[in-house]
Amino acid sequence: MNNEHLPDRNAASEGVTRDQRAAYDDMRRRCPVAHSESMGWTLFRHDDVMRVLLDHETFSNAVSRHLSVPNGMDPPEHTEYRRIIEPFFSPERMRAFEPVCRDAARKRVADLPSRREVEFMSEVAARFAAGVQCAFLGWPEELHDTLVSWMRRNQEATLAQDRLALSAIAREFEAIIDDLLETRRRAGATPDTDLTASLMHEKVWGRPLTNEEVASILRNWTAGEIGTISAACGILAHFLATRPDVQQKLRAEPDLLPPAIEEILRIHGPLVSNRRVTKKPVEIGGQQIAAGERVTLNWISVNRDERVFEHPDEFRLDRDQSRNLLYGAGIHACPGAPLARLELRVFMEELLAHTRHIAIAPDKQPQLAVYPASGYATLPLAVQ
Repeated sequence: MNNEHLPDRNAASEGVTRDQRAAYDDMRRRCPVAHSESMGWTLFRHDDVMRVLLDHETFSNAVSRHLSVPNGMDPPEHTEYRRIIEPFFSPERMRAFEPVCRDAARKRVADLPSRREVEFMSEVAARFAAGVQCAFLGWPEELHDTLVSWMRRNQEATLAQDRLALSAIAREFEAIIDDLLETRRRAGATPDTDLTASLMHEKVWGRPLTNEEVASILRNWTAGEIGTISAACGILAHFLATRPDVQQKLRAEPDLLPPAIEEILRIHGPLVSNRRVTKKPVEIGGQQIAAGERVTLNWISVNRDERVFEHPDEFRLDRDQSRNLLYGAGIHACPGAPLARLELRVFMEELLAHTRHIAIAPDKQPQLAVYPASGYATLPLAVQ
């Protein structure tokens, strides 16, 4: 197989910026293991990505210069931090959080029919994602706009590959967390105060988490929550707006929402990619990759791989979702998947319950998001 170079993200890669899904579909068929200066080796096929996900002895998650708990760690460190994180997403916590989540969703969608037309991404999706994240962590509502702005600037700096800006943005978030933690310490917060206070009382290897570790965990949760949940809400709303048959079916049968959400987000993934680095030389997809090389896993492409999902653009409620990598696989599968599933289900239940019809606004067109974001940058909807 001949190697092929991907266009760099901050170069004139018009095809990628115009339609990421189409560009990644093309690469998967034409050159499923491709190289670029900015992304390293990118894998587009499902089987190749699954191999990486299940082989943490060869492919390391320690890819960032900044502390990344637990995403950017390998065993045994990853195992120890994951042990304290997973209980925060237990079934009991999800059941307790559902009424709070429903209130946050209802707040964003209840008045949509009276408004007739809405720019869904900025006015609904981003605000819901920030609001529900603050509610889950016990943070004040005053942080909503700050977090949305932080996420937007983080994505812009990632696209520009501006390492200085990314470092400054990371320090800015750490300062926010430091203030939240200090406020709780002064107030004598207990593990029962809120989730953030509970995290402050966790221990690894018999010692309390440091401020830096707590900030890293919360930064990873916040980046995943606001960016990915916002994108997912937009993708779901756009799909229903352009598929009135599916919209009406789900409105009549809301019990179908969980498999429908998984299938829609398989067709158009809300998260573009994650990174790994090779620990030793390896051959994958016909390419020889040296030790210490960056590897990018393209989630959007792998969930559209024809070898795994027949007619991948077709929406099928009966499709087997066991190979859907929406939340990853292996030891690094997303620990927050139960929370994400809860939030998206509740959001869609409330959106459909408070509307009669959703469509693209007349004489307006949605604008696709560009890397590193997915979904839609703008989504003008007409709502009844």
